Amino acid sequence: MNNDSFREKTRVATLKLLSYCEQNDWAGYDPYDALNSKVVEAIPVLDSRIPRLVLTQLLKRSPINLRALLFIPKKQNAKAIALFLSALVKLSRSGLGNYEQLITSMIDRLIALRSQGTPYWCWGYSFPWQTRKTGIVPRGTPNLVCTMFAASALLDCYEQRHDTQCLDMTVSAADYILKELYWDDGGAEVGFSYPLPALRSQTHNSNFLAAVLFCRVHKHTGEERFLTPALKVARFSASKQHSDGSWYYGERPTQLWIDNFHTGYNLCALQSIDRDLGTSEFEGCIRQGIEFYRSNFFRDDGAPRYFHNRTYPIDIHCVAQSIITLLAFKDREPGNAELAESVLRWAMAHMWDDRGFFYYRVLRSCTIRTSYMRWSQAWMLLALATFVCDSHWAQQRAEAGSPAAVRA
Repeated sequence: MNNDSFREKTRVATLKLLSYCEQNDWAGYDPYDALNSKVVEAIPVLDSRIPRLVLTQLLKRSPINLRALLFIPKKQNAKAIALFLSALVKLSRSGLGNYEQLITSMIDRLIALRSQGTPYWCWGYSFPWQTRKTGIVPRGTPNLVCTMFAASALLDCYEQRHDTQCLDMTVSAADYILKELYWDDGGAEVGFSYPLPALRSQTHNSNFLAAVLFCRVHKHTGEERFLTPALKVARFSASKQHSDGSWYYGERPTQLWIDNFHTGYNLCALQSIDRDLGTSEFEGCIRQGIEFYRSNFFRDDGAPRYFHNRTYPIDIHCVAQSIITLLAFKDREPGNAELAESVLRWAMAHMWDDRGFFYYRVLRSCTIRTSYMRWSQAWMLLALATFVCDSHWAQQRAEAGSPAAVRA
């Protein structure tokens, strides 16, 4: 299939995926939603630490979706809605359609899904989840990751629509992260707590993501209170980059792995920080990180590896973030656009269902075909929107006859 035919196929798949998500009211299952089970609620012995962990991992890893048998409902998830919102903002710039009403609807959904009992705008997951050591996180409990993605999507809307309500909600979300989650031991260590305020975690992707939000808010508001913590945390996590360009997921003994999509988060975040602050402070980290990323996370056929040292599982989230990351750096790395297309071609051949959704994982022995709304469809809609938007602007530049004539 030539490039033009594939890009047309991608546009058709984007619209089909969008239709699938809309027909399902943007609600679905999640890899970690086991504790939404009515069976768990009805049988007290299951509602304790070990059974919660076992059930969550069983459902997550099973090639057969057992959720209907366990009376687990499909739900809207604030992070998924945020990803859909960011994707729609991109698609509105791609020439693929008019999405203004959908964008407004997504903003309203984020407002409705706001975590309760707090003066800040913040968000949590649509399911309770059991951490390995620290107990259960109740459904809807606000956390850094959900709040950051929701706030970032609202900021995307503000940048396009100049809707001050979106900016106000974003600033409030940033204040939540600053006042409730930022910690500094007064020495060398600093960070943002995740998943609960009491946990002084050193999780690098969440550190970088929060720092990105702070820098974007500072750029639009001039609020200096966000700048110092953003740079302090970003510098701390940047200092933990290994000499080969990689990062562990975090600094706890249980977090010493290196994976595809969190590495992608880190790299995109550092680029965003440098761009928004007009600096090149993190250029060296980015350069080393991109080299490691390209060299270790992709098979020759375009399949994205989950871990740097082994392929399986091939996860749809890695597919999505690979496309987003590679295109984010296409102007500085020859071949990135081609590699992003190779990743997408592989996913369309092996993980796309003609009913309009993407599968969860390809294992060595089988494929887990469960449709997950947040983990799979929301992320892939954002990745497809990024790809379609990039192709649209590339075509515009080509028609204008100058690479600099039109900017995305």
